[in-house]
Amino acid sequence: MKDIIVFGAGGRAGRAAVEEALRRGHRVTAVVRDPAKHGDLAADGVRIAAGDVTDATGVARLAEGHDAAVNAAADITAQADVFFAGAARALLDGLTQAGAGRLVSVGLASVLETASGALLMDTPGYPQEYRSFYLGHAAGNDVLGAATTSLDWLILSPSGDFRHDGVSTGRYRAAPAEADSRISYPDFAIALLDEIDTPEHHRTHLGVEEY
Repeated sequence: MKDIIVFGAGGRAGRAAVEEALRRGHRVTAVVRDPAKHGDLAADGVRIAAGDVTDATGVARLAEGHDAAVNAAADITAQADVFFAGAARALLDGLTQAGAGRLVSVGLASVLETASGALLMDTPGYPQEYRSFYLGHAAGNDVLGAATTSLDWLILSPSGDFRHDGVSTGRYRAAPAEADSRISYPDFAIALLDEIDTPEHHRTHLGVEEY
């Protein structure tokens, strides 16, 4: 049994991570901005806490006594590069202070390499209307990649996008970015928790898909 803290636990990826961690018998702290809006998260004995993933002091306080963290937080009201880079810096500092040894952060396929080596967002025909959001994720990734830290981190993303019907196959595999690739939230959560329970990938961005 491990103590796992999930930042951004109110979103779909965060909720799936909470559910999968509970299924495995872990103790879970779910961090959201407003606990009053997410009282259902506490139904299974989850500790629910208010927090801001861009606040290193708050991250350190909340993560004290935890073995690992999942970061599924996003703020669409904030400037993307400011938010994701700020969150990465706060997690690096806060989790290190708290002694949490492992971070698995939910990433974005748009900034994952395809089989050809190009980033998915730079491939022909890929939608560009949200490019500033893609670049914001990339800025957060760059902060992690440039850090000299004892924290063992991994960025995990769908190889393409999430399938929203909620159906789980119970299987996934690592794969380069591909626009048509899909994975359900429950299967993605299995990959997240596998990388906490038995870490196999370190300090990189990994894509996963169902099969």
